[in-house]
Amino acid sequence: MHSLRGKTLFITGGSRGIGLAIALRAARDGANIAIAAKTTEPHPKLPGTIYSPLACDIRDETQLASAVEQAAARFGGIDICVNNASAISMTDTLATPAKRFDLMLDINTRGTFLCTQACVPHLRRSAAAGRNPHVLMLAPPLNLEPKWFAPHVAYTIAKYGMSLCVLGMAEEFRGDGIAVNALWPRSVIATAAVTMIPGATDELARMRKPEIVADAAYFVFGQDARSTTGRFLIDEEVLTEAGVTDLTRYAVQPGTPLLPDLFVEG
Repeated sequence: MHSLRGKTLFITGGSRGIGLAIALRAARDGANIAIAAKTTEPHPKLPGTIYSPLACDIRDETQLASAVEQAAARFGGIDICVNNASAISMTDTLATPAKRFDLMLDINTRGTFLCTQACVPHLRRSAAAGRNPHVLMLAPPLNLEPKWFAPHVAYTIAKYGMSLCVLGMAEEFRGDGIAVNALWPRSVIATAAVTMIPGATDELARMRKPEIVADAAYFVFGQDARSTTGRFLIDEEVLTEAGVTDLTRYAVQPGTPLLPDLFVEG
């Protein structure tokens, strides 16, 4: 079993939901955690070596670059970059105002690009030191079937922008020994963002807890960065590969049929 003790993770949007779950899982190993989020209240139960959350709107490249540099200075580098911050609007074309479109593009696609860009110099140093650096996007596999676009063109474009970063950056930084992968849940995850979608609270029993994505991410971080890169991973497939056979503990209501997430087949 690998350990993240002494490794430094920079996580965007990590004040709640999946980002927080990833932080908690890494912190249990004694990892250093830098959370860049608009919500800056420290989490009272976040153990390990934890720095106070960095106030950072990832739409502001100056704030983002500053947050990365603060984290690297505080902990002596960055080994893992987790692009988790995301904005969602499940609206069709006519119901998506320009401001909402811009928000999703700015946070999902642009934010992912700029955060990775700011972390790469530190990740290169991590690779040179043999510390197995990873970049992980919480982004879906690239599935170009029209059914994934038609109901919410703007959101799909914004999320696939994150996926395209994986496709390109994995190859761009392969020679540096920096892994760049995507991770996506097979089933809908019960987070605050999801429950804000109209009608979603009625389906909570069919969702899984954020911990399934966090445990999958933890396993990915233990893989060799030079050989595990450019992959579009699904949480339950990652855990199965890791030898986890019973996934019932991740269910909000075990025994209830699960609700498949977007961009993955049934």
